[in-house]
Amino acid sequence: MHMTLLDPAKQSPERAAEMASVAEGMGTDAIMVGGSTGVTQENLDATIVAIKRKVKVPVIYFPSGAHAISPYADALYFMSMLNSAALENVILQQVAAAPIVKRFGVEPLSMGYIVAEPGMKVGEVGKAKPIPRSEPGTAAAFALAAEYLGMGLVYLEAGSGAPQAVPEEMISLCKRTISIPLIVGGGIRDAETAARVRKAGADIVVTGTVVEDSDLGEDLRRLIQAAKGTS
Repeated sequence: MHMTLLDPAKQSPERAAEMASVAEGMGTDAIMVGGSTGVTQENLDATIVAIKRKVKVPVIYFPSGAHAISPYADALYFMSMLNSAALENVILQQVAAAPIVKRFGVEPLSMGYIVAEPGMKVGEVGKAKPIPRSEPGTAAAFALAAEYLGMGLVYLEAGSGAPQAVPEEMISLCKRTISIPLIVGGGIRDAETAARVRKAGADIVVTGTVVEDSDLGEDLRRLIQAAKGTS
């Protein structure tokens, strides 16, 4: 599967909706909305509403904290940054968000979020201790802990705009270790990288920066097809 990540702080709701519509037409399976910084209740709600008017695929909120939770999303990742040094990102934000999510009736998707080197802005903001690229076993242990804690998904993240994707060996070992779906994102800018990430074991490949920076042409179509294994 392929998912397209759009940051509501980086463009207008109308532009985000246009990008989502093009990505849907090229085969993306869902739209994720979220960002590490700059997300407000206003730009989040406006972006999700605009996107949902344009697409039929699910729109999933990828939260940066309890300060902004949208009732308009089809679902949200109810996630814990497992390798954060800050208790706030492991559980306290989730405690604050849980009653809001319940009140809104948005479907929570339980997820263990693991930041690998270099981590980029999400690692910095989340006070993560990024998993070294040379330690796939450490990543696999975190992933297995997520599964044993009852989480339904694992997200292995190199960080938005990362110069490289998560190492294939790390993806492969995590996939062999767990029995729940594995999401991989960060540093995936072309079809070749997307194909390698998928073949290494990613069940879902996420791209964001490439969508925001590209002209939404055939390169994006090839990337999405490679992520889905349909190219």
